[in-house]
Amino acid sequence: MKFDILTIFPAMFASPFGESIIKRAVEAGVVETRIHDLRAWATDKHRVTDDYPYGGGPGMVMKVEPLARAITSLREGNPGAPVILLTPQGTVFNQSMAQRLAGQTGLILVCGRYEGVDERVRRHYCDMEISLGDFVLTGGEIPAMAVVDAVLRLIPGALGGEDSTREESHSAGLLEYPQYTRPAEFEGEAAPEILLSGHRAKIEAWRRRESIIRTSEKRPDLIEKAGLEGEEMELAMEIIRKAREKNEG
Repeated sequence: MKFDILTIFPAMFASPFGESIIKRAVEAGVVETRIHDLRAWATDKHRVTDDYPYGGGPGMVMKVEPLARAITSLREGNPGAPVILLTPQGTVFNQSMAQRLAGQTGLILVCGRYEGVDERVRRHYCDMEISLGDFVLTGGEIPAMAVVDAVLRLIPGALGGEDSTREESHSAGLLEYPQYTRPAEFEGEAAPEILLSGHRAKIEAWRRRESIIRTSEKRPDLIEKAGLEGEEMELAMEIIRKAREKNEG
C-alpha cells in the first residue's frame, strides 16, 4: 500500500515515520510512505503556496494552482488512490473508516494549513475530507500521521500478528478488556485469577464480559452499534441505567 502525503512541512514526518511499527512495515515492504513538499509544484522563484483571502479577513489561504498540479501528479504515481483532504470540516475519523481505507491500494493525503485551501481544490481535486474531531489544529500534518498509523496497522503483515488488531478497542465495536502482566500481585492488588488459569474458553468469556462492562461505563454511545443481544445487552443496559441514576442523583 502506498501513502502519498502532500505538505509544506515535510520534516514533521521524519521522526514518527522513522520509528516503531511504521518504520518496520516500510522496511518489510508492506507499505510505502512518500512525503512530498508542496513547494515543489510552485512555479514562482519564492515557491509561494498561499495568498491573502479574497474578500479580506485574517490569515492566508493555500493556493489552488500548486495543489492542483501536485495532486494530479501524485494520482499518476498512485492510480486509484482516493485523495483525502485533512480538514476540521471533514467527516470525523473512526475505526470503521480506518478499516475501509485499509482496503485501498493507496491513499493520497493532503495536509491543509492556515485558513484552509482554495475551495476549488476541495470541489474538484479531493475525494474525501477527514477530521480528527471537533477541535482545531495548526495543520493537517498530525491528522495525516494519525490516519496512516490507524490504517497501516490493519494491513496484513504490518504488525506481524493479525490477532493483535482484532481484539483492540473499537475493532469489534467495544472497548478493549483490562490487561495485566507480571507480577501477578502488586501493592496488594492481584491480577484476576481467571487470567492465570490457562482455561482459554473461560478467559475469552471473562474478556468479553469485561469489554461490555468497560464500554457501557466509558462509552455508552457505542453500545447501540455493537450488535449485542440477549444477556449481553441486558448487562450493558443495566450498567448504563445505574450510571445515569448515579449522575442524576
